Amino acid sequence: MPAYEILYLSDDGSLACAFSVQFDEEMRAKILAHAMKPPSCRTLEVWHGKELVYRRPEDAREERRVFVPLRAAAADIRHVA
Repeated sequence: MPAYEILYLSDDGSLACAFSVQFDEEMRAKILAHAMKPPSCRTLEVWHGKELVYRRPEDAREERRVFVPLRAAAADIRHVA
């Protein structure tokens, strides 16, 4: 079953919250990402491996295309919903 990383970014682009999920289809990860979005975060991203598969809003920080593995980013998490 595919694994997806769901990331929530603060207005300054820093990682605010992140978690991993396993679903059999991408759409379920996208739905969960919206459902779990903290009110304080405007931007969300869904990654499948090193591929960014979804971002809202779409125009948010277009230059950010490099995946940050959760293990490496765990020290940056400032808020857990």
